[in-house]
Amino acid sequence: MDKKKFVAPLVCHGHSRPVVDVFYSPVTPDGFFIVSASKDATPMLRNGETGDWIGTFQGHKGAVWSCCLDKHALRAASASADFSAKLWDALTGDVLHSFEHKHIVRSCAFSEDTHFLLTGGMEKALRIFDLNRPDAPPRNIEKAPGSVRTVAWLHSDQSILGSCTDVGGVRLWDVRTGTIVRTLDTKSSVTSAEVSQDGRYITTADGSTVKFWDANHYGLVKSYDMPCIVESASLEPKYGNKFIAGGEDMWIHVFDFHTGAEVGCNKGHHGPVHCVRFSPGGESYASGSEDGTIRIWQMGPPLELETAALDVPEHEVTHQFQNVRIAGDETTEAGGKVIQAN
Repeated sequence: MDKKKFVAPLVCHGHSRPVVDVFYSPVTPDGFFIVSASKDATPMLRNGETGDWIGTFQGHKGAVWSCCLDKHALRAASASADFSAKLWDALTGDVLHSFEHKHIVRSCAFSEDTHFLLTGGMEKALRIFDLNRPDAPPRNIEKAPGSVRTVAWLHSDQSILGSCTDVGGVRLWDVRTGTIVRTLDTKSSVTSAEVSQDGRYITTADGSTVKFWDANHYGLVKSYDMPCIVESASLEPKYGNKFIAGGEDMWIHVFDFHTGAEVGCNKGHHGPVHCVRFSPGGESYASGSEDGTIRIWQMGPPLELETAALDVPEHEVTHQFQNVRIAGDETTEAGGKVIQAN
């Protein structure tokens, strides 16, 4: 068979229902990792570079809508339809704490200093949990005008942003006062809001539009119309010269940040794309879809391959983390420690 040049994704199987969120950790001494949230109630942890499965977090009793890792990739958090957010040990898969809510939790985020967990959901409330005192009551801040869809920290944990499922715009709260201090107006509800790695931009997706906002002065920097209704967008973190968007047409579109011109389009999913995120170095990005798969795409030049996609084996993905350890002296070719499951 003749070899042809194209961008071939790594296809990560394992989830039995739609993948609705993916989150990359920063680069750690052991590499970087990706955690995924799915309606199957089981977040999964993978090697962020290879897509290899590491473990499954088991304990939720409802769809998991959001997931994240702390900056050291030692703990994970998840937000679920079972009215809880959970804190996990990312090395063992154990539940460290379950934070009970009164309604569906749609989003969660670790603070930059890793001491706090922010949650939001159908209660229209934002809560800040102190992870050093997990049994203490959370701090409640001014309610959002609608059901909370996304949350994020910015300005070195001095500000919080959030969007709602039934109200347009992104709202920013001052953490010290707990009050809304600014609203970034959009025509449609914002389904994705991302703070750039350098803290300069807020990237939002609303309807068929992707917008970039100045994260310090809150002015609208750029606004681009998309070829379809998009659910998620992400800015390339290293150079900031490209961004990706995914949505109803099942494709992942790559655009030039400065002009808005489409410079690439990757096909492969068999259902709408719910989430896209760049890896911390910008060399690849991940997409999660209604089809239950995660695909990891390279940003580099096309590869000479004989197949259009590389399947990552499931490796008994229904099992919990069991005897997972970081080997003391064993290293990969890249110098990272080997994570093993015995």
